[in-house]
Amino acid sequence: MRKLYFLVPGTDSKFACGGLWAELNICNLAKQICPADVATYEQREQDTPFLEDLLTTECLDEVIFIISWGFHTPKLAHKLKHYNVVYHAHSVGYRFNLPANIPIITVSRNTLGYWGQKSPNSLIYYLPNHISDEFQNLGLERDIDILVQTRKSSEYLLKELTPTLQNLCNVVVLDSYVDELAKLFNRTKIYLYDSAEYWAVQGFSEGFGLPPMEALACGCQVFSSVNGALADYLDPGFNCHKIAGYSREYDVKRILRILNSPVQLQLSENFFEIYRADNISKRLRKILDELNHFFDHRKSYPANIQGLTKRRIGKLTIQSFFTKLGKKLNLNKPS
Repeated sequence: MRKLYFLVPGTDSKFACGGLWAELNICNLAKQICPADVATYEQREQDTPFLEDLLTTECLDEVIFIISWGFHTPKLAHKLKHYNVVYHAHSVGYRFNLPANIPIITVSRNTLGYWGQKSPNSLIYYLPNHISDEFQNLGLERDIDILVQTRKSSEYLLKELTPTLQNLCNVVVLDSYVDELAKLFNRTKIYLYDSAEYWAVQGFSEGFGLPPMEALACGCQVFSSVNGALADYLDPGFNCHKIAGYSREYDVKRILRILNSPVQLQLSENFFEIYRADNISKRLRKILDELNHFFDHRKSYPANIQGLTKRRIGKLTIQSFFTKLGKKLNLNKPS
């Protein structure tokens, strides 16, 4: 198999986010299948390959570049147009198009559907994010009633719901990075997550939604929004509860009822199997095998399926209109 380079702008705290952790994580899993490494393209880092150096020093026919940073994707795709490139798609809504010679790996079915419509002639695959084995129910005493993280949270959650709950139970609010989040989830009874407002303001979608998944894996009861890719796995009333339901008073009543109920929603480990390392590695191996065959084929054959350009969509729309008009006129003709 070809060597993989997962391209990120940098790997230090300046670039810390869910997208970075996901790329570093999938790179580590890929190393078990084929040669793989992280490479940066904005800042040089010690012991990490730099893209500009790779483009001038390596034979790149046997290399696949994995690009993922949404804002940077169009520029990188153009820069690397003569090489083997794969787009690892997280959030959607960046308003760019990709040519059919760039396969797409999506982290959610929400993103899969988006690119399936937007880029119908591209190879597209589904590879969910990896949930580390540290996120599991350890059976610890749960001394935290409610846990809230400020990042991506709505004004309603932070300024209305949380202050009300703080007067009624033990609420912990996280406003900084935590190293041992899995242990914190294991001490928590209920986790609150509400990102719909955040993503609406940003203009993009929730790409996967790791925190609610990780909280569920640790045995928390989860109240969450179900926007974007959260709808991939959240099922209100069955494995979680919908937050921001009608009124603050109703939210408080439901949360306190769950907090004091002896009967809780319980998920078996089978629910999380698709997100664990064994399954991710199997899917990744299959995807990489197909990608290598595709890049072999691309050497000798050009893309020749018409794309859904604005011009072609306009043409098809006009054709559809006149076809329907013709049928209507024929129906109205006297016998």
